[in-house]
Amino acid sequence: MVGVNALTSCQLLQPCEAPHLFKPGAQTHGNKRTKVKVTACSQWLVQGRREVLLGGSLTLITALGAPAWAADESYRPADIRLDLAPDQSKYDAADEDLRDAAGKLQLALNAENVKDEERLWTELIDKYEGSKAPWRADIVGRAYGNRGNARSRQGKMDIALVDYNRAIEICPWSVDPVLNRGVLYENTNRYSEAEQDYRTVLAAMPNDPSGWNNLGNVALAQQKWTESAGYYQKAMQLAPAFSFAGANRTLALYAGGQTNEAMREMRSLLRRYPDFDDPRAALAAAEWELGQYERAEGDWNRVQDPRYADKEWLLRTRRWPAKLCEALQAFLEIRMTRKSPSAA
Repeated sequence: MVGVNALTSCQLLQPCEAPHLFKPGAQTHGNKRTKVKVTACSQWLVQGRREVLLGGSLTLITALGAPAWAADESYRPADIRLDLAPDQSKYDAADEDLRDAAGKLQLALNAENVKDEERLWTELIDKYEGSKAPWRADIVGRAYGNRGNARSRQGKMDIALVDYNRAIEICPWSVDPVLNRGVLYENTNRYSEAEQDYRTVLAAMPNDPSGWNNLGNVALAQQKWTESAGYYQKAMQLAPAFSFAGANRTLALYAGGQTNEAMREMRSLLRRYPDFDDPRAALAAAEWELGQYERAEGDWNRVQDPRYADKEWLLRTRRWPAKLCEALQAFLEIRMTRKSPSAA
């Protein structure tokens, strides 16, 4: 996971920047934590974490399929107002409550596990929800959004949704809770709501690569292959290092029948990132389907993540298109047969 730098006690909150876009191996499958950067003027940037849905569901949400909802809140369209962002230069750095709240915020960001993280966000919210300080919405809104992320990672979708809605209400200038709510809707198969949230993000920030990537995921889940490939292409143009957008695009191309183009882009990704398991496993499947058995075997032998051998994980969590899943499973079954003693 991407590290979070320590903050000094005299530093001030700064607005969120664009998400840190990482390369394969930078963290574990999609549980994305943005960096905290320290500036020369000793102000501090605490960025709301963005749970970016990198590949169908290589994401914070680990539950397979759509989990049950204990309480299904009605959809509330967001209206992102960047012009309402607070002027953080007016915060009083000597305010003891601000210093305490900032310390609690940093403590939650650095929590060792998701249960502790949820607890620490709750403590911050409980203490400062009723504050009249000018920074209250900024910090408490972040806490609600981040607690929503922590709850989503535990599969607590109903109460995570409540947190995202509260964060959107308190911080109408913030893109992140809208993006993250879209991830939750997508992972519970509420594609219409997810798409609306992603489009709201892009209306406010047209050059947000995460929004384009996630919009591609919604289209991919609905088998809109050409449309999804276009969205992924846009994300890649905005952030060339966003390697998972490239991997997602190869899935859309392959599912849409553009096999040669998909394989060409898989190989291009692997030249840059040789240890990137997703296009490596996908390439093995595509090679096998074309009868390139030795190449398929060679590429499969370089896949390190055992989950790619799990059909359920590929379909429900990673959400590969069925065509590619079936090709990989057929390859693995033949491979297993050839290695079994009875086949000797």
